[in-house]
Amino acid sequence: MEVADSRNKLHSRLRLWEFPDQYVIEPADGSGAQCLDISRLDASMKLIDQVPECNSVRVPKIHAIYGVVGMLKLLAGSYLVVVTESERVGSFLGHPIFKITTLKVLPCDHSLKNSPEEQKKMETEFSKLLSVAEKTTGLYFSYEVNLTLSSQRLHDLGVESKSLPLWRQAEPRFLWNNYMLEVLIDNKLDQFLLPIIQGSFNSFETAIGRDIVDVTLIARRCTRRNGTRMWRRGADLDGYVANFVETEQIVQMNGYSSSFVQVRGSIPFMWEQIVDLTYKPKFEIVQPEEATRIAERHFLDLRKKYGSVLAVDLVNKHGGEGRLSEKYASVMQHITGDDIRYLHFDFHKICGHIHFERLSILYEQIEGFLEQNGYFLLNEKGDKMKEQLGVVRSNCIDCLDRTNVTQSMIGRKMLELQLKRIGVFGAEETISSHLNFDERYKILWANHGDEISIQYSGTPALKGDFVRYGHRTAHGVVKDGWSSLVRYYLNNFADGTKQDAIDLLQGHYIVAVSRDMAPVPQKGGLEAVANFPVALFVVLISFWFATMSLKQTGSDYKHKHLFFSLLWTGICVGVAALVRANGRIFCNRPRLHKPRS
Repeated sequence: MEVADSRNKLHSRLRLWEFPDQYVIEPADGSGAQCLDISRLDASMKLIDQVPECNSVRVPKIHAIYGVVGMLKLLAGSYLVVVTESERVGSFLGHPIFKITTLKVLPCDHSLKNSPEEQKKMETEFSKLLSVAEKTTGLYFSYEVNLTLSSQRLHDLGVESKSLPLWRQAEPRFLWNNYMLEVLIDNKLDQFLLPIIQGSFNSFETAIGRDIVDVTLIARRCTRRNGTRMWRRGADLDGYVANFVETEQIVQMNGYSSSFVQVRGSIPFMWEQIVDLTYKPKFEIVQPEEATRIAERHFLDLRKKYGSVLAVDLVNKHGGEGRLSEKYASVMQHITGDDIRYLHFDFHKICGHIHFERLSILYEQIEGFLEQNGYFLLNEKGDKMKEQLGVVRSNCIDCLDRTNVTQSMIGRKMLELQLKRIGVFGAEETISSHLNFDERYKILWANHGDEISIQYSGTPALKGDFVRYGHRTAHGVVKDGWSSLVRYYLNNFADGTKQDAIDLLQGHYIVAVSRDMAPVPQKGGLEAVANFPVALFVVLISFWFATMSLKQTGSDYKHKHLFFSLLWTGICVGVAALVRANGRIFCNRPRLHKPRS
């Protein structure tokens, strides 16, 4: 009953014909439906009855593709994005789910030949961002079921809504290609409109006695304030927060289906960390006078979508994080009530870096809320027996590492309650009682955390060894150290370009000739040659010379070597100071800072 009407069914098999002057997308699923013709001159679209004839002049390249992601318009050309490779990763409510492994951008830019030279240069700069976009990870789709909605929301859809095309059923905030689909929507191409989510999808089956239990974990990333770790923090004026992810845990067995939803998202007021090459840039609260209004908008939206809300704040009470936590607690005093509650839990102080079992202290404080607001449950006849009435909203600074450990603990406790309700577990039975179940459940959440983390920070989640194995390991600590260094590099020298690509794909930045053709200041002097590899090379060479000089201990050269040691040390300090003071020179900062009009 979750599937769209057959008249709006998506084409699941497609064939792409690349002619010199046009692209033709032919349904190859035996439906006999019309083909989609796209001009390579101006990206105009129309439906045609069959593929045009080929000849010696018009020899096409032919590829199998698995969906049309959408169309992007830049200064002069447009660019078609298609799925060229995908793999089946499981099922959602009985329908196949696929992960995108390869995207391809197809230019419709022949009109660029007649454009001014400066416009061609700018088009090339923007089109380079599309190569970054091709590497987007964590994209999932289904030809048959709406992945943007939780099981409970899907069940509650009216009959009329369920008959609509999948893109019209979709929750816009979780529809990753929402902006790119606009051109296809305008052309009424419902059977080619493939809704895609970004997030994660993991599942496993295991036996408990004679029963087979199927557990699925789905993450849906919100597109409203999407981005990379240091370039998207806090909330915007509308209350949309960075790294907002809805996580749904589904268990199915013996005809029963039950799900539990929780969410994560950045601290909901305006704050930022300006990348300046320090390891941990200073936290800055922006427009503090607006904080309460922004947070109120955020929580009212959550209240409307999920019911009661329990905000669990996991950040430190002291230091830079403490300032944010203090402001958050102050703001929540004006918002909390019967339906919105706030709880601070200093994760690092209570759990340290190894004692994550102390999260039981947190569970004792939120257990009443979880039991009161419950989970969604359908019996073997498809009748609703329970519904989830509220949601736990967790956050740390990045909403990655501490948050994932905490959410996995909450998910485990709720799954045990669900299995007891269905009758699989006895009153005292737990997941830990079944070694295979326990091991696979840990892996499920660890993989989930890694995928969400890679999308936001570029690396797997920290503290993942605890989620994966149930305790901290020496290998996990070393891996966390390496991941922290990689995050530092990406934040400073790669994520700016990635942020531009995200903004372009999701319509947060609309390319406009009048604005983007403005002359770009030319770099000169040091800025023309300065970059991270050069800075790093100079610093390393400086340290090497200083070390070699200090190793010389001959009395005849004592003063000379002392002089050179101080000289090279001074160079090191000078370069470091230059890098620190001129972060804009060395940092890879986003260029597309104008909002969508």
